[in-house]
Formats: sequence, structure tokens, C-alpha cells
Amino acid sequence: MAIKTRFTELFGVEHPIAQGGMQWVGKAELVSAVANAGALGFLTALTQPTPEALSKEIARTREMTDKPFGVNLTILPAMTPPPYAEYRAAIIESGIKIVETAGYKPQEHVDHAADKVKIPMLASGGIADARGLVAALALGADGVNMGTRFCVTQEAPIPMAFKEQMVANDERQTDLIFRTLHNTARVMRNAVSQEVVQIERAGGAKFEDVAHLVAGTRGRDALAQGDTDGGIWSAGMVQGLIHDIPTVKDLVDGMVAEAEALIRGRLAGMVA
Repeated sequence: MAIKTRFTELFGVEHPIAQGGMQWVGKAELVSAVANAGALGFLTALTQPTPEALSKEIARTREMTDKPFGVNLTILPAMTPPPYAEYRAAIIESGIKIVETAGYKPQEHVDHAADKVKIPMLASGGIADARGLVAALALGADGVNMGTRFCVTQEAPIPMAFKEQMVANDERQTDLIFRTLHNTARVMRNAVSQEVVQIERAGGAKFEDVAHLVAGTRGRDALAQGDTDGGIWSAGMVQGLIHDIPTVKDLVDGMVAEAEALIRGRLAGMVA
């Protein structure tokens, strides 16, 4: 049994699972592994230092897979905004047909989206296993998007120390930062995130007060050094559902097989 949805049909993938854009993680190694496993992977455009480097990373990914993949271009507040137009041009000129974007506030919020939106819709956030996939499909989604779960795979291009920390963490080991700055983000709890929380909790904090702690370059350096307490690292409460570090193929195949078993077995058995 294969799980076919509007998402799998539109994007030409085998499974209704996507790996969203993830800073410092969405590189060719992971994206090609996701694509080869039958899911939809996304390169993270701004992980690449220049638009030219993005073009090369797209080409490198194509050398590793002949399956569909996309590129994520997230637009967020930054101390030094990147050249978005040039990154867009690199995506277009490379012939990428699937683009994911995030960060810009929608002009209108649509309630009951499954009843109103007529295009395929993915559920995202807090999903790491077959139960989450089946639940999302039951709620009207055409598939799921996972971030943290794909970070904790063999192919994810991050140090094993970060993967092992997320496996060891439970759902309580995250912090919400930037709440007082009206740009809330959830990150893995560590020494730096706790310091940011304390500064904000004191009241009257401005971004300049925490900029040295949350700078992207600091997080990148911590990642390169395998220092889990060296900078800010995005991670969800879904850490509590992650107990291993599988290959991407084993993760995707296992999720789909278990989802099929749940649908055929437990759920089908509820219908008289």
C-alpha cells in the first residue's frame, strides 16, 4: 500500500513527507537522501554564502539524485539582510521548479484552512513519527513537513554531538526566545538560550542586548565546533519523540510502513 495524496501527485514524489528548509542543515547530502527515499527535500538557500554558491549546491544535489527537490528562501529580519533578489535569480536560473518560502507575514489568516484552501496543504510542527503523519492526514492535510526529525538522521550534515543531544532531550528541553521582541522562536535549551531568556525576563530588552548571543555567525561557529552550548540552535518540542539516529531511508520507510499499518489495522478496525 502506498499513501497517495494531492501532494504526492503534484510534486511527483512517492511519500507525503517533506523536509523543510533548515539553516545550516539543508545541504545536498541531506536533501538528496530525502529525495532518494521518496520524500521531498529542500535546499536552504541562505545556508550558502553567496548566490553563486547556491547555484553550485543545486548542481551538486542533482549529481546525487534524479528525484524532485526544491529550494527554500526564508525572508526574516537580519542584522545584515542578504541579497534576496540575487538568490531568487540563482534559483530561477538553475531551473528549480519547487520553491518554499517563509517568514513574511501573510496578509490574511484563513480559518479552517482544510475547508477553504483548494491546493495541497502540509502539516508542520511537532511531527516525527507515523502517528503524527496519520493524524495530519486525518485532519485534512495532504502530507507532513518535518525539520527537527530530519536533523537527527545519519545524513544530516551536523556534528553527532547535536544529534545525540536532541535524542537525549525531552519535550521540555526547549526555550522560547524573542518573545518580548515580537518575533518568537523555539530553540534547543542550552547555556546561550537560557541567557537570552534571562535578559528578556528582566524587561525592557532590545535586540541589541541579545544580538551577540543570537548572531547567526555564532551559531554557525558552534555548529562547526560541535559545541552544543556555543550558540542558538533551532529545535522543536518534538525532540521528545526522537529516540534514534536512523538513515533518512530507514526513517521514511519506517514512518510510511507504520502509517499504513495504523490505517489498515487500528483505524480500519474502528469502522463496523
